[in-house]
Amino acid sequence: MSNRDFFDAAGVAAQVTESDIQAVAAIKRLFDQPVFDRVTVLLAACNGKVLVTGSGTSGSVARRAAHLLSVSGTPAFFLSPGDGLHGGLGALTAEDIILAFSKGGNSEELNDFCRRGQTLASHLVVITANPDSPLSQMADMTLSIPLAEDCDLGGVIATGCTLAFSALTDVLVEISRRLRGYEWESFFFTHPAGAVGKDAADSLKRLQKSEQR
Repeated sequence: MSNRDFFDAAGVAAQVTESDIQAVAAIKRLFDQPVFDRVTVLLAACNGKVLVTGSGTSGSVARRAAHLLSVSGTPAFFLSPGDGLHGGLGALTAEDIILAFSKGGNSEELNDFCRRGQTLASHLVVITANPDSPLSQMADMTLSIPLAEDCDLGGVIATGCTLAFSALTDVLVEISRRLRGYEWESFFFTHPAGAVGKDAADSLKRLQKSEQR
């Protein structure tokens, strides 16, 4: 018999799922911290754009965050550290905010990007799991998620940490939308395509009815 005959796939699935659940739940510990309120107010009051960045898997999270922020009324765009250090930093203005994702905060390329960008933008906000990293220390505001050491597969494959980053992104997106007063009518105007646009009229009625309760 092969090792596959004794492999407990369901057990592994339950273990990974539980780690992911715990990683996402860890973001709740940020909500009563003063820095959390300051970050939400900063994003909602931004008169420029939010430049979202990150390396590797955190870069994928950053790209997602830029899209969701823009969709929900906070103008944002993604720029990789590599492209930024090849001239892309020139897109920054004094009214912009840098939002950087990094679990460890030790990427030399990302840190160089943020160090230079900080002199061009109004604020550097970092979302991380390491409050003592060079990136965290240079930030104007840091949201440090208290993640367990085993939240990622083998401690090296960015699984749980990126789920936590994404969940925190969703929280910031919705708070910013509400603080900005970005109504659902505006959302559907800028999102006319796909199933969302096709069902816009019905969805708008449902959302307006829900908000009246």
